[in-house]
Amino acid sequence: MNERQTVYGPRVRFSEDIVPLGEVKVNPGAVVRHATDSGRPVLLTSRGRGVAVLQSLAQYEEAQDERSFLRAVVEGLATAEDGSELTLGDVKARFRPK
Repeated sequence: MNERQTVYGPRVRFSEDIVPLGEVKVNPGAVVRHATDSGRPVLLTSRGRGVAVLQSLAQYEEAQDERSFLRAVVEGLATAEDGSELTLGDVKARFRPK
């Protein structure tokens, strides 16, 4: 992890990554290109307040994958706490062709 990276992803650079909504209307391609090239999300503002976040498709897909993985881990931990976990043999038996 470098100085521009946090555990949650790339660190936002407020001097570069905050864009007024009007700029998106004027030059949407440049804003999308900035999000894609920088690898950081762009905060869109209206009247000085944040209204939306624009991120590259790769960032979005990566975040979705991470959320799915974390949900599966939490579900697995909850199942283990319930005492309803399966042994490796049980899992193999379920998937063994009949």
